[in-house]
Order: sequence, then structure tokens, then C-alpha cells
Amino acid sequence: PFPRTPQTWICSQLPIASRKVWGSTTDRPMKRLFLLLSIVLLPPVIVGGPRVLPEGTLPKDQRLSPLKDLNGYFPFDPPGSREAWGRQSARIRHNLRVAVGLFPEPKRNPLNAVIHGRIDGGDFTVEKVYFETRPGYLLTGSLYRPKNIKGKVPGVLCPHGHWSEARFYDCGEAEARKLVDQGAEVHVESARNHIQSRCVGLARLGCTVLQYDMIGYCDNDQLSHHLAHRHAKQRPDMIGEKNWGLYSPQAESHLQSIMMLQTWNSVRAIDFLQSLPEVDPGRIAVTGASGGGTQSFAISALDPRIKVSMPAVMVSTAMQGGCTCENSTLMRINEGNVAFAALFAPKPLGLTTANDWTKEMATKGFPEIRKTYELLGAADQVMLHDRIEFGHNYNLPSRQAMYRWFNRHLALGATNPGQERPHRRLTEDELTVFDEKHPKPPGGDDFERKLLAELAAESDAAVAADPEIARRGWHAILGSSLENAGEVEWHLVAKMDRGTYLEMPGLHKNTTYQQQVPVVWLYPKNWKNRATIFLSPDGKAGIYGPDGNPRPEVAALLRSGVSVCGIDLFMQGEFLPDGKSLTQTRRVSNTREAACYTLGYNRPLFAHRVHDILSAIRMIQTNLHAAQKIDLVGLRGAGHWAAAANFAAGKTLDRVTVETGGFRFIQVADIRHPDLMPGAAKYGDIETLLRLAPNKAWSVDDRGLPAWLR
Repeated sequence: PFPRTPQTWICSQLPIASRKVWGSTTDRPMKRLFLLLSIVLLPPVIVGGPRVLPEGTLPKDQRLSPLKDLNGYFPFDPPGSREAWGRQSARIRHNLRVAVGLFPEPKRNPLNAVIHGRIDGGDFTVEKVYFETRPGYLLTGSLYRPKNIKGKVPGVLCPHGHWSEARFYDCGEAEARKLVDQGAEVHVESARNHIQSRCVGLARLGCTVLQYDMIGYCDNDQLSHHLAHRHAKQRPDMIGEKNWGLYSPQAESHLQSIMMLQTWNSVRAIDFLQSLPEVDPGRIAVTGASGGGTQSFAISALDPRIKVSMPAVMVSTAMQGGCTCENSTLMRINEGNVAFAALFAPKPLGLTTANDWTKEMATKGFPEIRKTYELLGAADQVMLHDRIEFGHNYNLPSRQAMYRWFNRHLALGATNPGQERPHRRLTEDELTVFDEKHPKPPGGDDFERKLLAELAAESDAAVAADPEIARRGWHAILGSSLENAGEVEWHLVAKMDRGTYLEMPGLHKNTTYQQQVPVVWLYPKNWKNRATIFLSPDGKAGIYGPDGNPRPEVAALLRSGVSVCGIDLFMQGEFLPDGKSLTQTRRVSNTREAACYTLGYNRPLFAHRVHDILSAIRMIQTNLHAAQKIDLVGLRGAGHWAAAANFAAGKTLDRVTVETGGFRFIQVADIRHPDLMPGAAKYGDIETLLRLAPNKAWSVDDRGLPAWLR
């Protein structure tokens, strides 16, 4: 099947008499001439192997495009059938749960709730409350209740968002009057703190309302506001295999984030509401705006106990949330806020817009959510309050839309639910939770380290007890399998005869994902229907030794009739202008040193490289003469890629050889390190990855090279 080689051409030009019996004494001079000419005319051996693309040319790979960030475009593709939505929603929900660090879920310790300082508001009351969402970690807030409760009432969560001082917010009388003049408010006192106003309004409608503090706001400062919402620089003293802090490589490797902690606080807030004697556990709702809208759609997507939801001015196909508290690594690589909101279908979902990043929601995002609801026979269970004449808000018109929505779907029975009567705004002094009798708990760096260490220990125990947790976790964080590797074509660039084997540089073209990967195939002339993918930290150049010839292990494979593929995984070799090994990954233009801004929207480089290996396997299966058996080799510096690919490939591979060289994901000490893989340490690190693979790899670390590589 191959073109005539140089040796064949030389032989065909020699006299017939000189070609008849090469072993005879009389033919030895001609044979020496032939061998000399063969050596002279063979293509020269290139140290490091041949290039696939012209010098200065990069692969045409969509992954080299600018990185996606939180200001990108995040459309949602509605399902085509109920069955399709069942699969799609399960996948999105699981991936979201993994990304926010709640798979597996932490233990639910006793809440040890404290309620005190009752304030009489006439037809409602306000109390100060705190409870433990983790041992020693307190969630604080204000509890609003109807004055005259008969029977069971709904419970409503009210996360506040990024308004200054939140529960204690006061925009001032002058600003409040402007809002009244604009038609955004009616009563000045209500306008001065819209967060209080909606809690009072809901209590008057007959709901028990928990308005709880985001991390770093008001009384919730065991982790500081700066840490939770203003973090900008990595803290060297919080990086390490033990006693790490938030935003560190170790925290990312365990999927520990402010988003995780705030979502867990919301879970425990539901526990608290359901523990109150007057609350109907089957009628739990949530509503919040801006960052509180992020918390609202997140808890609605993840906790089935939420029955009615209204995230305000946050769900859109545009900006996804600018704060560190609204982002986590892996969260929005494939989906955005519209998809997360759609997960609530077919339960009652209300949304609002404003003259902000949500202003196009009526035409981009909401029609797709509505189509999902229609598919499920629940078209009347979704609503958009579209008022883009106002700026970013949770103003009176939006609150009135929410009151009517909740009145209908929580069966409140109000005849005029949109009416909001004046109330006395409570001050910071009146609402502050901690006092002499209720002292503030300790916080700071040591508390942060202890909190994360305890969470990691619980997760480690759960993963060790149930291999299925680790298996599902690894599949989610890698995001690749042979089934979704795509369609891959083999494109030959050149072919050189090296005597006993052919050297064939070319491209693996993944047409599904518009990716190109430079490779070199070494093809023995005595091929025995077996192919080996040989990984190296140097890319395809790693299959060669310093003299430009195949390294000993590769030569051993060629002698045994096995073809060998050397591959430039993403950002190796010809992906880089200088060809040198990458030491730091790219980052989005956001200068804050939090991995979530880059890896929350873009697949980690480690995962890309595993995907490239799986693509190569698909190419061999479908294009390269259908090799009957496929091997994978990853020696020192490449063993962790081989281990992950072997896990993701299932039982497809035949022989796998891995040399980890002591590598562990927990040891990665830079959030821009090429091998940073969010979640890898959480799901058992490389030891568990190797153990979970259906095809057990040969460990070079323990046993040396297998015979077939020696």
C-alpha cells in the first residue's frame, strides 16, 4: 500500500544479472555498492524527529483561540424530547454538583441553632439567628415570621447579593427618593433597603423568611469579605500538601471554593427552615438578586427540596457572575447560568431582567427555558418579568412580580399580593447577631485551614468507602471518554523509509471539535496489527533518542512488529512557537489570581491532553488499518496522562505501561501548572485513578519495564 521506497528504486535500476542472487560471492561488490547508495540516498535522520507543519506554523486547532471568560456567550440548547432532557439534565446537574464541591456531600452536623433578640414589627417579627453549617462554622442572618401563624406556613430563603453591607444596607434617603421619583419604589424606607423590604413583604404574606449572610458580609466574617469577594493574589503560606487555604492549588485539587461553602450554607439553611415548627417542609422557596440570584439558581438546581424559585437579575447568556464567590473551577466549561436555571423545570421558576447583562434574556435564554417547560407540559410554570428600563435591581416592580408568583405557587391565598405597605427599616445595631451573651466565633487563617482540612478528610473517607464516587467524579472532571472523543481523521504529510520501518509525520484531525494534533507514526514493515501510543513530556520528539534514532523502548516495539505513535499533545511540541516545554498555562485577562476565572470556563490542560490521547485511540480504531490491539506507554513525566487515558478508555487498551515517578496531583504548587487538575486529589489522586481503571497498568515504578519494552 505504500509508494516505492528508495531501496526499491535503486534495486530496480541495477542490471538484471546483479539482482538475481545477492548471497553469491560474485555479487558482493554490487551488494556493497547498493548498501552504500541506500545510505546516501535515504532521507536524513532529524534529531527530535520530523516536523509535521512548516516552521513557524501552528496547528489549526480551535483550542488555540482566545480563552473563554465570564463575559462570553453562554447559550442553552433545549432538549428535543423528554428522554433527551432526562439524560441532559442529569449530566448537567451532576457536573454542577461536582464543580461546586458537593459530590460527595459533606456530613450534616447538628445545627445547634440559636434564635434571639425578637423585634416586634406589628404584623411580623424579626429575630437574630445563627447555626452551624459545619462544626464551629456559623451561618448568620435575620429570621422574619408572620405575627399570627395558623397551621403550617411556607419557608423562604433570601440570599442578598453584593449590595454594600447587605442585611445592614442603606442607600440613604437622597438615593431612595430618586428611586421613588423613577417609579422603582413607592416608600422611602422600603427603598433604602430593598433586601429588608422583600423579607417584610413575604412575612406579611404568611411566609417564614430567612435572610442569611453571604460569606464575609455582616456577622458572617469567620472568613473575611476580602478573602471571599476581593481575593487577588496567591498566598504562599496557604499553599502546601497540608494546611492549605482557599484558592490554592490544593484547594482547587479538592474543589474547595467560596462557591462551595456558600452553596453548602444554602443547603443547611433549608435544613434550618425545615426544623422550625411552623414551617411546611414541602413548601420551601428561594429568591435573591445579583449574587443572591446566583445562590438562588444554584441551590434550586441542586436541592430538590426547593419547590418555587425566583433568581433575579442574574440568569442570562451574557456575564455569568464576576465575583470569586460565584465561580468555581469546572463550573461553566460546557454550560452557563441559563442551563442551570433550566434544571428547575418543571417546577415554578420566575426570572427578572434589568438594564444590565440580563437585558437580552427575553430573546436569548428565556425562549429556550420556556421551550424546555413546554416539552415537559409545564408552560405555565415559568415566567419572565422583563423590565429593562431599570438598572440592576430588586426594586418594587420586581418584588411585586415575585409576591404574585409566590402567592400562586405557595398557595398563600392573598387577594392583593402585589401590595407592599410601609415598614420601619431596622438598623445595623438592631440586626447585629452577636453581642456579649452571644459572642462572635473565632475566624482567620487557622480557622480557614482547619475548615478545609476537615472537609477534605470527610471527602477522602467517603471516596475510600465507595469506589463509585471516585469513578463518577473522575469521569466528570476529565469530561472525556471514547464515546465523546469525536470523529478523527488521519492526514499523512510525508513518508520516509528508514530501512526496517517507515517514518510518517502527519496530523490527527478531530473534525468534531476542530482540532489538529501533530503526530509521527513509525510503521514497521513486518507490522503485526498492533499499535502503541508512546507518550512523552517532550511530545512526539520523545520517541527519539539524542542521536535522532528511535529510543531503545521504541526500537524494541518496532523490532517486534508494533507500530508506534509519537504525539504532540495539546500545548506540546509544534503547538508552541519555540517547541519548549510549557511551564505555565494561559490565563484569561482577569488579573485576579483565582483559578476559577480561567478553569471555570476552559478545560484544564491536563484534561485536554487526556482527550488527545483518547482521540488518537479513536483514530487507530477507525482509520489506521483497524489495528487489532492498542497499547499505551507513559514513562516518567507522562505516566499521569497515560493513567488518566487508561481509566477513560475503559477496556479498549490491551497493554498499558505507566511510570508515575512519584507524581501526585496534590503536589502541584502553582494554579497555572500544566498538570493542575481540579478535583484530582479529591477523587483519590493518581493512586485511585490507577486502581479504578478496568485495564490494570504495568507499573514501571514497582516492576521496571515489561519484557515487550526491554
